[in-house]
Amino acid sequence: MTMPDHPSLSTEFEVVTVPCLDDNYAYLVKGPDGVALIDAPEAAPIIAALEARNWELGVVMITHHHHDHVGGLRALRARYGCPVMGPKAEADKIAAQGETLDMELEPGFEGGTGVGRCQVLAVPGHTLGHIAYYYPEGGALFTADSLMALGCGRLFEGSPAMMWQSLSSLAALPDDTLVYSGHEYTQSNARFACSIDPDNSALQQRAAEIADLRKNNLPTVPATLGLEKATNPFLRAGDTELKKTLGLEGVDDADVFAHIRAAKDRF
Repeated sequence: MTMPDHPSLSTEFEVVTVPCLDDNYAYLVKGPDGVALIDAPEAAPIIAALEARNWELGVVMITHHHHDHVGGLRALRARYGCPVMGPKAEADKIAAQGETLDMELEPGFEGGTGVGRCQVLAVPGHTLGHIAYYYPEGGALFTADSLMALGCGRLFEGSPAMMWQSLSSLAALPDDTLVYSGHEYTQSNARFACSIDPDNSALQQRAAEIADLRKNNLPTVPATLGLEKATNPFLRAGDTELKKTLGLEGVDDADVFAHIRAAKDRF
């Protein structure tokens, strides 16, 4: 299946969604400095997407160490000879899978020019060293398994408080930022969201739109950060009305988030 290229704020900036494995997404980002790949679940579909556009891969940028985000590295490196960047905090876990980072990134690092300028953000919770890639001028945020469309990643390594802080920092970015997450989980996330936030009309409308997209086997990402803030229960843990619906009035926001995350784990 061929995914449509996403419109962007500049003709110099283009994002291509590449479905991988059963429900992963990788992203090709073409900017003034060349073509970057965000995460490498498997090589074949990524190579096919590059060849269809006559693009040469310049760099691979990894968000975290899980195999379904690094499994295609060896084949891509062998084919393109491109460097691999990723979180310094997880370099040893990536090395344990037989892969290496040519450049170890820490939060606060930025590189690239113009709309290709990219900032590395810390988003621990799903894993302890998870990072996101933010293109301020390109209006794009690649969050992998931290903030997800209508959801967030499971807390395999971090705490609820840690993830809430990560999501809160992302929520402070501009509302028109396009959020590109790492999996096609949105329809199941929508079912859960509607179960705990049933009076949210924006959520109900979004859930219907998601159902239509999935009927046509189309991706539900990206979504604007503003839409996520209005409909994603994991970003709404501080919302007074949602707290009231959950019977958690007066409870600390991080504790409400922990309640929502635990409910989703049981859903």
